[in-house]
Amino acid sequence: MKDARNAPCPCGSGRKYKQCCALKVAQPAAGPSAGAQQNLVDLFRAERFAELERQAMALAKRWPGHGPSWNFVGVAQLAQRKDAFEALERAATLLPNDPTAQNNFGNALKEKKRLDEAAGRFARAIALRPDHARAHLNLGAVLKDMGRLEESIVHSRRALALNPDYPEAMCNLGIALSLLGRPLEAAPVLRQALARRAKFVEAHIGLGMTLCGLGDLQGAEDELRRALAIDPDSLDAQTILIFALNYQPGKPHELLLDEARRFGAVVARQAKPFEQWPNVRDPERRLRVGFVSGDFCQHPVAQFLEHVLEALKNDQGHRLELVAYHARPYSDAFTERLRSHFSEWRDVAEQEDEALAEQVRADGIDILIDLSGHTSHSRVAMFAWKPAPVQMTWLGYLATTGVSAIDYLLADPLVLPEALEGAFTERIVRMPKSYLCFTPPEHDAPVAALPAMADGVVTFGSFNNFNKLNEVVLDLWARILREVPASRLLIKTRQLADPKMQERVAGFFAERGVSADRLRLFGHVSPEAHLAMYGQVDIALDPFPYPGITTTVEALWMGVPVLSLAGDSFMGRQGVGLLTHVGLEDWIAVDAGDYLDRAVRHAADLEALGRIRSELRAGLQASPVFDRKGFAVDFEAVLRQVWTEWCGR
Repeated sequence: MKDARNAPCPCGSGRKYKQCCALKVAQPAAGPSAGAQQNLVDLFRAERFAELERQAMALAKRWPGHGPSWNFVGVAQLAQRKDAFEALERAATLLPNDPTAQNNFGNALKEKKRLDEAAGRFARAIALRPDHARAHLNLGAVLKDMGRLEESIVHSRRALALNPDYPEAMCNLGIALSLLGRPLEAAPVLRQALARRAKFVEAHIGLGMTLCGLGDLQGAEDELRRALAIDPDSLDAQTILIFALNYQPGKPHELLLDEARRFGAVVARQAKPFEQWPNVRDPERRLRVGFVSGDFCQHPVAQFLEHVLEALKNDQGHRLELVAYHARPYSDAFTERLRSHFSEWRDVAEQEDEALAEQVRADGIDILIDLSGHTSHSRVAMFAWKPAPVQMTWLGYLATTGVSAIDYLLADPLVLPEALEGAFTERIVRMPKSYLCFTPPEHDAPVAALPAMADGVVTFGSFNNFNKLNEVVLDLWARILREVPASRLLIKTRQLADPKMQERVAGFFAERGVSADRLRLFGHVSPEAHLAMYGQVDIALDPFPYPGITTTVEALWMGVPVLSLAGDSFMGRQGVGLLTHVGLEDWIAVDAGDYLDRAVRHAADLEALGRIRSELRAGLQASPVFDRKGFAVDFEAVLRQVWTEWCGR
């Protein structure tokens, strides 16, 4: 007994058992005997969770007001992957000043995705016992899920200060750092977690994400495949792998399709799809259209969506009724703006796939549209339940989902010609002009004069996420700088807020004969300053195979032409569509050599650059990319087309 009393307490506080829960066992109270309670502790230590649940439940039923018994019931149920919410809620209610009970109930709330309430319980546990390492860990994890990354880091570091050998806290800290755009700090922390627990799926996933942020795309793929080797059914690992593969040059379409189908097969096994729907088969009636997204907030998807929703509501409201399913567990001011364009709004982050599918079906949705695909906060797996008779994916992810229950993918002829349709599990339906419609920037800035006119030096620029700037892209950009004497390159991306990342980038270019004084490297800037920075750029360079979309439209808005390489995929052809719509076909390259030649040629013609700069915003405003009313008409027509097809089956 002496050795057990000196062991770490099973509650996770970080204290010895004799200095923690043993004190509660020893305290006399109306309830089970000290021996009966000690037996529960012994069962917990032996990991005999089924027996622990049985004995603890017997005690709890005999003494319903005995909080520790309910707490053990809940802990045992959690260990068996059962729903422990009721037991842990009763324990927390009966033991309001017990940090362990509050922490455990916080975990139950987190399982239900009630993140605000969970954070409150973890904070309560910490207030009761400031050195509760597990409560700090749990609060850090839930704050990360809520997007409060700086606060998450504080609590993860506190957990590690209390327990330096804590792989879960290392993992949480590393992922939060990575999400903040600090991959150089994140990678070693995640490797420490894996050194302590080799088969730690979440840490492998986190390291894969982090390596992607560092531009180590093969390393990212390797880590994600290690995660899948441990847990082949991990949807998180599979969906992030699919997304990461899109960044890598030269990946065959067949591989991307196979990985997407693998994801689709897993979600199909886990779902119980509906096969009949009560929706009235009337081709002409008003349709209920559901949009499912984790990006109804300050996000590029929302920037493309806002004016479309407004036009659909105002001009097509007699034909379409819009319903939102908001899948992110937190909101912002942009969320509230979007909310006004829907007739109904559902916050669904807390709902499991089955419950969400039942909700969609109960709402009588005719056409359900996924706006996330294989991106953050996606609910694409829920589509495998087939809650709506017609399902479509659009806008948020530019490749196949692999989910066979999604009937259609929406594109246009420029970005997805018929020859590329074999790379999709979905049928392709096309808008007649553009499948994108952009909302004018909220924080606008005037178009500045061509910077090169001031000193004769051309500045190339990219404001894309660093994940897109693979070695092939950066090497080509270095060749451009060598070919255009005295030219400069401005890169703005949040990862470059780290001076060490700036050193890495400068070192890469130095190895290729480009000195650091020709580089202008910036991290995150305020929304107000973001567009104004295009005033320092003469020519924007588009990465590949994952090009810019929002950044391309913003550059064009600011009068900056974009040089893009026409890829052989839906994703890789985004520049083709956008540049064609504004009459800049001469800025579309067919291969790397052509990209280099066009960069050199355009950089030598300052007069043409100046003319383009003065005319480009007006041309963009007159293009299909800004024609929200025309887009709404075409969008309704496409939805009507697929609905009519279903009605005729």
